[in-house]
Amino acid sequence: MIPVASDLKSSPLTHRLGDCFNPPALTNFLGVVQAGMDLTGLRSLSFPPFAMADTLSGAFVLDGRHFPSLGVAVTFTWSPDRIIREGAWQGLYLTSFTALATGAMAAVVEVCIENRSGAKRALSVGINVQGRVTRCSSTWGALPPCEDDNMVDVDGGRGAIVFRARHSAAASVQGTYPRADHISSGAVRYAICLRPGEVWRMSYVHAVGETVPSACGVYDALIADVPGAVERARESWDAELKAVFTPRNDRYGGHLPILDTRDDDIRRLYHMGALGVMYFKRDSPYSVMGRTYDTLLPRYWQSVTFIWDYFLSMRVHAMLDPGVMRRYLEHWIRTGIHSHFGTEYLTGGPVGYWYSVNDYAMVSMVREYVQWTGDRAWLSEPVAGTGKRVIEHVVEFARQWERFRTVRGLADYGGINNLLECVSTYTHEVASLNVAAVHVMRVAADLVEFTGENGALSRGLRGEAEVLLQAAQELYVDGKGYWRALRQDGASVEVRHCYDLLTVLNTIPDDLTERQKAEMAEYFVRELQTDTWMRALSAADPNAVFDTRPDHQWTGAYSAWPSETARGLYRIGRSELAFRWLKGMARSANQGPFGQAHFADGVVPLEEGGARKAPSDPPLLTDWACSSSGSWVSAIMDGIFGIRTLFGRGLTANPQFASFDPDAIMINVPYHGMLHTVTRNGVVVQT
Repeated sequence: MIPVASDLKSSPLTHRLGDCFNPPALTNFLGVVQAGMDLTGLRSLSFPPFAMADTLSGAFVLDGRHFPSLGVAVTFTWSPDRIIREGAWQGLYLTSFTALATGAMAAVVEVCIENRSGAKRALSVGINVQGRVTRCSSTWGALPPCEDDNMVDVDGGRGAIVFRARHSAAASVQGTYPRADHISSGAVRYAICLRPGEVWRMSYVHAVGETVPSACGVYDALIADVPGAVERARESWDAELKAVFTPRNDRYGGHLPILDTRDDDIRRLYHMGALGVMYFKRDSPYSVMGRTYDTLLPRYWQSVTFIWDYFLSMRVHAMLDPGVMRRYLEHWIRTGIHSHFGTEYLTGGPVGYWYSVNDYAMVSMVREYVQWTGDRAWLSEPVAGTGKRVIEHVVEFARQWERFRTVRGLADYGGINNLLECVSTYTHEVASLNVAAVHVMRVAADLVEFTGENGALSRGLRGEAEVLLQAAQELYVDGKGYWRALRQDGASVEVRHCYDLLTVLNTIPDDLTERQKAEMAEYFVRELQTDTWMRALSAADPNAVFDTRPDHQWTGAYSAWPSETARGLYRIGRSELAFRWLKGMARSANQGPFGQAHFADGVVPLEEGGARKAPSDPPLLTDWACSSSGSWVSAIMDGIFGIRTLFGRGLTANPQFASFDPDAIMINVPYHGMLHTVTRNGVVVQT
């Protein structure tokens, strides 16, 4: 019931240079690395504040040639602790094992070459290396930094190549074991001769440090036993996974429930959702905020937490690491949420422009934290530096929409960059965030009442919510199942985007008519659903010509949109539709944690039966993994198991198992310090 690292491995994914493919990545909670499109290459190695941008280093050379030039396809198999790469060329079978060293700023690779040709083979083998290491302790921006003018030295004693930054003391040390026959400032080479059936092994270490001595110290500790470092990574990840699902563990402030089921598909979705948050935990000694959770990896916005993405995984954060969640919420309250989209942990400062979802996100996260932890007293505590209590800030967030109210009684939520970035018609008075404002006023009213004070305030919030709800309902397109947006001049445009659908279903399901529910479900099936994923924007929407980015356009969908849509379908009682769809989407978990976006079926060929992760390169600009994957945990807990936390009514469950395993149970659900089990019949208190 508790997975180990090997249980979560990907399908074997076979690709060559130029394919539509996003190579797998790893983390050790200090930094990240991504596999290159060869047997040993590493790219995007970063341990903030140390980085080399997207520089490829450790690229494999076989028979004197850069490996990708041989046209050999490489099979990648990812698991949380390692990446296995395999290939074959002229009777040689090639395998490598890549890991990030446990607790160290270093990547390690073990290479095995087996001669299966039946004849003796003389070969030239090695790697090509690059530097560009830097230390940057200020805000990084979208891409990690680098320096193009590193000093390079060959350390003959170590048999390693040392790159030194010119603008700090930072260093990168790269080398191989056993000692190479030839070492230059950019390459190591071996001349080997293999008998039939013989296996030759080489280890490669890339260590990063504050100084040359510190990087050399890490390198020296690893280079002679890379297989041991790979094994220690496995042991560490097995222990990490055990901790996540174990009450009172020593790695997190909380834990997640165990899902016990015979349904392999739903179990895999659940575990990948949990892993999609775990993979972003950062225990960096350079963080001014202590433990943090990044949003993307391995290429974009390293060291940044987006409010929106954290909100989408709020269930996992509230259960697994509630102390960290409370600290984030207090930080965002202090720094303000109306001029940026996230926070950078090297400085604690704000990053980016304003996302108009922020008020909805903050009120929802406060509720989630308080509901699961039972920390009612926190609502009445002052937030340092603000002069106001938490509950006062919550009410302000809930009423923020009034600042944007137009003559039509709706809130104008800004332009394209404040919303979905690549849908030009989804601007200003949109249905999603207006109904979200209805929802957060009701939530704020609940929280005010939960503090036991100011009944007039809570009644006023509920009254305002009803007025806004009526205005928002005017945006619905009768008979179509989707909604319209209003431009600043009052002109309306119909927008067939999933964000309206999923937000409406998850915030005001009880305010929809039965006809609206039916029409919205029909619209979803007709224009958005695919067998293994979905389209964020209907291909029938005229704005499909505007962009091809697969997170929000017709080409695919962002990692949380399918899970949030499925959760919404459960909220309106379409359990069988949602369950069958979840079963299909489980095939898209065959590539490791969900990517920032996957392509919709038919846009590109499927990847081993699932929706293919979109690559990071322009114009797609979507990273290999995204922390909002925690929303898949919520889809299963809220949808299939029907779990609800209700002020004054405790933990309840109204399961909608449909065709799901009738004997499935959820064990150790943490609520107010007690553990519960949820079955198809509801909630049972354990302790």
